[in-house]
Amino acid sequence: MDEFHTSQPIFVQIRQRLAEMILRGNVAEGEALPSVRQIAADLSVNPLTVTKAFDALVEIGVVEKRRGLGMFVKPGARAQLLTHEREKFLLQDWPRIAAQIKALELDLNTLLKPINDDQVHNHE
Repeated sequence: MDEFHTSQPIFVQIRQRLAEMILRGNVAEGEALPSVRQIAADLSVNPLTVTKAFDALVEIGVVEKRRGLGMFVKPGARAQLLTHEREKFLLQDWPRIAAQIKALELDLNTLLKPINDDQVHNHE
């Protein structure tokens, strides 16, 4: 995993990485997530920080603690997480991004150009 950035607390960034693992299907519903100790060692962070990230996913109902076994992705977690992340993006992130787009006077063609360029290069 790559380095952390200073714009968000580390536990939020770890939570996001775990959420991405679920959304991408790297960890299927019903499967165990990496252990707190493993993640803490891999990222060189305090295990309490990792626990806080897991707790955030437990709180929204996509991960469950199984005593003595670890953390598991709950059935229906991907769909629930996708809905949660979309709502969070639209309510929290998008208004800030939209304001920045307006302030920078960017148009739709300029914004979509990198996406369109990637599609062209991926098909070559």
